[in-house]
Amino acid sequence: MTKLFSAYRVLSPVVGVLLAFCSLVVLPAKYLATDGSGLQKFGEDASILWVAHGWVYMIYFLVAFLISRQARWTPQYSVLVLVAGLVPLLIFWVERNVIVKLREQFPELASS
Repeated sequence: MTKLFSAYRVLSPVVGVLLAFCSLVVLPAKYLATDGSGLQKFGEDASILWVAHGWVYMIYFLVAFLISRQARWTPQYSVLVLVAGLVPLLIFWVERNVIVKLREQFPELASS
């Protein structure tokens, strides 16, 4: 569980930052900026970050799923944790909640 916990602690903020940046900066720059402007070009060039988010999210999903099975979370809580990487900014709240919950369930993680 320690390795999964450490992986979760690294992956969740990476997924969150990528999703927030893509949703709140790249997407508006690409579609709301004036056609042909430097900002629109930036949005088009930075759109590759959506692919990076997708790959990192798949790894996050797998790690979160494995944690949820080992921790025996309810199906509702497991779905919340798994979907958190798809809703901008939600993952930051969920991560804090997961860390507290896991440290309560597994005291050996308190030092991590």
